[in-house]
Amino acid sequence: MQLTSDNKLKKLIVVGDRVLIRLKKPNAKTGSGLYLPPGVQEKEKVQQGYIIKAGPGYPIPVATDDHEPWMDSEEKVKYVPLQAKEGDLAIFLLSGAHEVIYEGEKYFIVSQAAILMLEREQDL
Repeated sequence: MQLTSDNKLKKLIVVGDRVLIRLKKPNAKTGSGLYLPPGVQEKEKVQQGYIIKAGPGYPIPVATDDHEPWMDSEEKVKYVPLQAKEGDLAIFLLSGAHEVIYEGEKYFIVSQAAILMLEREQDL
């Protein structure tokens, strides 16, 4: 199977309470009309970007009952879902993010605890 821009991220699985974020294209100009070099906005402590993939959430511990050894033990992990969803605009702390480069593009893996605010297109 050849990777394309449509399916290359489908192979990625984000684990736990983390999300995969692609940075929003920064404005090259300030409100007063000054042009900023590209490195200035990358050094800001708070960044914003779109959530590309989201993990399943926080795992819930499975209740332990005394099972007989002959019983089939199928542990199904359950999760508390994340508040962040794919497509949301996330404003997050750069100190809580890990930069990764995948297929030549830069992404950030961010824990939900490092996300300060979300903007969602549809009503909540």
